[in-house]
Parts: sequence; C-alpha cells; structure tokens
Amino acid sequence: MKAVDWMRYLQEQREQHGKVVFTVSELSNVAAQEWPSLRVALERYVERGIIQRYTDGRYGLPDAVSPEDLVSSLDPAAYITGFHALHRNNLVTQVPRVVHAFTSRRHNRSRERVTPVGRIVFVCVSSSVYSFPEEGIMASPEQALFDYVYLLKRKGLQAESLVTFRNLDRLERKSLVRLAPRYPGTVRKEVSGILERHVETGKPTPPDGTPPGRE
Repeated sequence: MKAVDWMRYLQEQREQHGKVVFTVSELSNVAAQEWPSLRVALERYVERGIIQRYTDGRYGLPDAVSPEDLVSSLDPAAYITGFHALHRNNLVTQVPRVVHAFTSRRHNRSRERVTPVGRIVFVCVSSSVYSFPEEGIMASPEQALFDYVYLLKRKGLQAESLVTFRNLDRLERKSLVRLAPRYPGTVRKEVSGILERHVETGKPTPPDGTPPGRE
C-alpha cells in the first residue's frame, strides 16, 4: 500500500468506526503482507510523519490517539484512574506525568509503556479494589480519589504530601459511601481526613470512617 492509501484507510476507520489504534496484525491483514516486510514500509512512513508509532505494536494517525484509546488497545481489562482521572475532573492543581491504569491482569515486563501520550503504568490490583467503570474506561472522581490514595499507600506515601486538592465538594456522598468498603481501613481513613479538611459539609464523619461529600 502507498502512503496515500494508508492515510485514506486510517482516516476512514476513524471517521466511520471511531478506531484510531491498530495492531501489527491488523495492519498486516490490511496490507496483505507479512509483518517483517511491512515493518520496513511502516518505519519509512513513521519517519515521514504519515503514521505514528505509539508504542510497541501499536500504530495510528499522528496525534489522533488519547491515553484512553491506547490503554483500551493494550489491555481491554484496564481502566484509567488515580491522579490522571483526578486531574481530568479538575480535582488537583498539578498536571500528572504518568497515566495509571488499574487492571486484573499481570503485565510483567510490559507493565510500563513510554508513549507520545504519556507514560502508561499498568497496576494489577486485588479483586476487591478492581472495579471497571460503568461508562467508558475513566474512573469516576470518587473512585479516582480512593484509587489514588490506595496506590500511594502501597508505596508508603500520603496524597496530600504530593498534590493540592480542589473542588472536592463536587464529589457525591452516595458514591463515596458505596465505594469505601472496597478499600483497606487505612485508605478509608485517609480519604475521610482529606475530605474533612477540604469539604465544608457541616456533618461529622461517621464512626466507620465513611467520607463526607455532596448528597
């Protein structure tokens, strides 16, 4: 396939099907070529800026792929959460340099991927913590807060020592109460403390450590 054919095919896939990330197997099938011979042509198109290589085995149009697209392609069981999801919802002032994705799978050597859309780190978590969002692959603000604290606790760190929270009054109390039992007591306690310091609810924190929030 010529460069113009690749551009037309990739653009049609994005416009008609919303597909922006392609594996080497998919590209080989489209070109009717074995991967070793196709690789040479693709490397040439990458150098010319016609196609972009996003990470090992994943290609697409230049600047057409988001972290969500790439995470979904690399691991359909993974969802984006933690700092990145908090920033997306305008709940922290700092800009994340890493996209954390919780998954039920172990990635071993491919756990970290350096990509044009950021460094993606897949984190295999316990079945009690793992909970794929009902809509999309981005965790809700409430889940992202719990996941961020949980992830830092695994490293022996505290969230408020690393980021500045804001707009936490937007969090929904019902979601916080529903999510809390999934996490260790130390995580629930720290989340409660964060919300007590940042949310004016006029309500005391319940004895079980359930976080306050907006009704």
